[in-house]
Amino acid sequence: MKNKGANFIEQIISNDLSSGLDRGSLCFRFPPEPNGYLHIGHAKAIGLNFGLGEQYNAPVYLRFDDTNPAAEEQEFVDAIKNDISWLGYSWKKVTYSSDNFEQLYNWALYLIRIQKAYVDSQTSEEIAAQKGTPTTPGQNSPFRERSIEENTTLFTKMKEGKVKEGEHVLRAKIDMSNANMLMRDPVIYRALNKTHHRTADKWSIYPMYDWAHGQCDYIEQISHSLCSLEFKPHRDLYEWFLDSLPSNLHALKIRPKQREFARLNLSYTIMSKRKLSKLVENAIVSGWDDPRMPTISGLRRRGYTPKSIRSFVDKVGVAKRENIIDVSLLEFCVREDLNKVAHRKMVVLNPLKLTIINYPENEIEVLSTENNPEDSSAGAREVPFSKHLYIEKEDFKENANRKFFRLSIDKEVRLKSAYIIRAVDCIKDSQGNVVEVLCEYDPKSKSGSGSAESLRKVKGTLHWVSSKESAKISVRLYDRLFMKESPGSNLEGDFMQDLNPNSLTVVEAFAEPSISDTKPGQSFQFQRKGYFIVDQDSSKDNPIFNKTVGLRDSWLKKS
Repeated sequence: MKNKGANFIEQIISNDLSSGLDRGSLCFRFPPEPNGYLHIGHAKAIGLNFGLGEQYNAPVYLRFDDTNPAAEEQEFVDAIKNDISWLGYSWKKVTYSSDNFEQLYNWALYLIRIQKAYVDSQTSEEIAAQKGTPTTPGQNSPFRERSIEENTTLFTKMKEGKVKEGEHVLRAKIDMSNANMLMRDPVIYRALNKTHHRTADKWSIYPMYDWAHGQCDYIEQISHSLCSLEFKPHRDLYEWFLDSLPSNLHALKIRPKQREFARLNLSYTIMSKRKLSKLVENAIVSGWDDPRMPTISGLRRRGYTPKSIRSFVDKVGVAKRENIIDVSLLEFCVREDLNKVAHRKMVVLNPLKLTIINYPENEIEVLSTENNPEDSSAGAREVPFSKHLYIEKEDFKENANRKFFRLSIDKEVRLKSAYIIRAVDCIKDSQGNVVEVLCEYDPKSKSGSGSAESLRKVKGTLHWVSSKESAKISVRLYDRLFMKESPGSNLEGDFMQDLNPNSLTVVEAFAEPSISDTKPGQSFQFQRKGYFIVDQDSSKDNPIFNKTVGLRDSWLKKS
């Protein structure tokens, strides 16, 4: 355990244990609906539930809340499993709400028998209109006093698929004047003639979340049912349903306890699956795993590491109040991790030809450079050096002021792990653009030689690649997908208006030849540029790199 104070969820568990709860009865669950890919917001709930499992050596179930066949697919089930495993967590077992459809149906029949549920034949619009407002009570449905027999018959017909979608619903009979509007006879079953990804066409009725959630917790003996704050008003309903279960259920001894925590809200990011789905459907992004997406699979493809995401979740902590976390904290966490583990490579993204006029024409010199200055065990690699090189265009100004510490006429810089050079002239095209820089090098200034010349201090160090020996690569420069800190906060409320038109730029770059030996999923620091990962579509003949994050927060300047 980390040396920090217990969060309020840990305090609740500690108090329960002190009050007599058997430690062996602790059990947690993570219950995603398989209607999309997990995103960074889910990482908080994953970290909380699986983290508690690790902390207390208690089982954690991965439960798929698969009660809406219209939106759920096996693809999402598989992706969710993969994401959680990639984050480094393991579950005790996989369960599904659909595992309990039969039991949930029988308990719904029980509610009808004890007159705590009825079949309503109104439209959804009529039901909504009768709900009332937070300050005015609702009105009873005209079908509220149907007999037990009629309710049972109609509900059975619903189950058998003998009614149309929307013709009837099953509602709990609670109190239409309750201050909590969720308690005003909520719908607990609807008729839905859709094929389910697991149960196929066996069922024509499906339970609503509120009915399935708590009862599945009860069946699975979840001790602490942890959910985000928007479900706090649902707690009364959660308790009412548990109270309404048959009293002779002695085999199940633990009553689940629902408690709520603040969900993760991230700046410059949307967390709504519906909105994320819109980005995919409208081809704004290439798919759910597009590196600009806040999905776990998108972040993974972007180059974020499991350690960085877990560190981020840990730093955010568990709170009772909603707040917005600056996305720069997430970017800091991945920088912090990759800085320690990522090998360095020299890559020129925006090339400018550089010729060393006093270097032998056909000589290829092999130089040594460290793989990671933060890790002495990482060793070194060899890079070829020659008369003709590439440097970044922005690293040269013909005439520069004192604050420009890169290359300019009659000024010296060091080439990384190579020599000190001095620009003597430049060649321009017909438009006046510099297309080549002519330099002289000091042959005695070789890095690591120990000579007096090599120890001479110069203010700038540039990365470079040998033009002839370089490897051509494709680099995808990703930026934040949205321009606004809170997407959709414009007058129209349209998050699509806040899209960043420059969220992706593709460039052809030149890299040191060792880049050819890399494999998909490997991360590197392109020196002086940022962190990059080899994309899954990359091949030896077509190397593709995705930018993870820059070396520093470039958005600080824009804000």
